[in-house]
Amino acid sequence: MQQKWWQRFIPRSAFSQTVLLIGCLLLINQLVSYLTVAMYVIKPSYQQINQLIARQVKLLFVDGVDIGREHLTIVDALNAKVRDDGMTIYNLQQARLAGIEQATYYSFWSSQMSEYLGGEAEVRVTHGKVLQIWIRPPQAPSVWINVPLIGQNVSDLSPLTLYLMVIGALSVGGGWWFARQQNRPLRRLQQAALSVSRGQYPAPLPLKGSSELVEVTNTFNQMAQSMKQLEQDRVLLMAGISHDLRTPLTRIRLASEMMVAEDQYLKEGIVNDIEDMDAIISQFIAYIRQDQDTLREPGQINQLIQDIAQAEANRPDTIEVVLADCPTAQFQPIGIKRVLSNLVENALRYGNGWLRISSQFDGKRIGFSVEDNGPGVNESQIPMLFHPFTQGDTARGSVGSGLGLAIIKRIIDRHQGTVSLANRPEGGLIAQVWIPLE
Repeated sequence: MQQKWWQRFIPRSAFSQTVLLIGCLLLINQLVSYLTVAMYVIKPSYQQINQLIARQVKLLFVDGVDIGREHLTIVDALNAKVRDDGMTIYNLQQARLAGIEQATYYSFWSSQMSEYLGGEAEVRVTHGKVLQIWIRPPQAPSVWINVPLIGQNVSDLSPLTLYLMVIGALSVGGGWWFARQQNRPLRRLQQAALSVSRGQYPAPLPLKGSSELVEVTNTFNQMAQSMKQLEQDRVLLMAGISHDLRTPLTRIRLASEMMVAEDQYLKEGIVNDIEDMDAIISQFIAYIRQDQDTLREPGQINQLIQDIAQAEANRPDTIEVVLADCPTAQFQPIGIKRVLSNLVENALRYGNGWLRISSQFDGKRIGFSVEDNGPGVNESQIPMLFHPFTQGDTARGSVGSGLGLAIIKRIIDRHQGTVSLANRPEGGLIAQVWIPLE
């Protein structure tokens, strides 16, 4: 199903979804609370203040303005009527000098003041230490009346805003902590499931969280314990089979050494069969054990490649070694050496006297590849070669138990790496392995 564009912005994890849900609910709650308080508390308060100011302004024009004397202006006449209410009247020039142009125009207050004064009025507000209301009344459009409101300053952080911010922060913090506590058992369960998929069995997880999580965790613990017991039983079974088979094989080999010279050809065949059977048994044991008890150590992949090439130097095949500048990485040296040995053994077995071992580094991963010049493998069979007991087609023979590549795959999976096979354009097969540095 094709994903819709808006679904790309929805978080994937349960933790992020829970935090997003709580945050959206809190945001809606804060907006509704703020609008409610603004509509039913703040707005009536400012309407009352606006009405009181309008009454004061009306009182200035009740008895008219006395400008009978020549030197007396309307501003002086209005100021003369102001007593101790703090109002100051300015003409247009004086208002500009006093900062009227920096004041903010409020249409809501202006419409209310126009209604109260019975004509078109204009209201502006100057924010500062003291909130100053500027009114241009319809009775005298050429003047500005300044009314300071002591103790009122909308630029300061109001108690309502502070309250909403604190409540919002505490709510979001509490929701984040709650979601994190709910998500922690799921994260532990995820990490434990990944460990089990890699063949590592962690200690039983603590039964914490909701009842559903406790039930799931308890079921997972039982499943992991059963799988661990099954793995141990399988290892014990294979160890017993190995011991029981190798003992008679040793007797047969000892008996073959006592054969007369005339039966030399028969002796060589028996010895070869015993060696093949012993190699198959060793592969079974390696597939079961997976080097689980081996810890990762800092090592150089180039050194392992050189050791493998030197160990195979007595063969008649031509072995080329191409080494890149690879950093030291953390890996299981025994496991990676087994991977190299198996790949080189396959290349020597199925190749035509030539193979190349190379190392690579792409900045985040170290890698190595093994190439041969054999007949290659059918492309349709390549994905199946990493399954246990699966072998290539007759073009590359059918020698062995079919566990070599399966062992390689399990070891590389334990390193969170990748392994792939591909036919070379020149003929033959190339096996490529990548291991992340972290």
